[in-house]
Amino acid sequence: MTLFSKFHPLLVHFPIALVLAAAVAELVVITTARDAWRTVAVANIRAGAAMGVVAAITGWLFAASPLVDASMSLEWHRWLGMGGAAGAIGAAFLSSRPDVSSHRSALGYRLTLFVTALLVAITGHLGGTLVWGARFFLP
Repeated sequence: MTLFSKFHPLLVHFPIALVLAAAVAELVVITTARDAWRTVAVANIRAGAAMGVVAAITGWLFAASPLVDASMSLEWHRWLGMGGAAGAIGAAFLSSRPDVSSHRSALGYRLTLFVTALLVAITGHLGGTLVWGARFFLP
């Protein structure tokens, strides 16, 4: 296991928060028509995409270490994490289109952003289950 891979548990929380914050900010744009929140959403998804790539790389390196037991949950976590990172990159690119204010472009950006937020939430849950176990919240 490389030193770089050990940073996955530390690095992963930041992109999760950024992607979810971007989705919430975009919901504010939709519900209030305050376009200033789009700036918040775009900044968060772009930073979340960049950090998501780093988190995905460190995660794959960490999962390949002898300290981690291979399981079906780990495989789901790995591939959904890749989907979340790819979705964040896609949403970041779509947010930079000059015509994002058009209905069709906004729909593509929002769909990508919200699906990515869902993937990131599911992946984060699976990661937490891998670390803490499925019975963590039970008394």
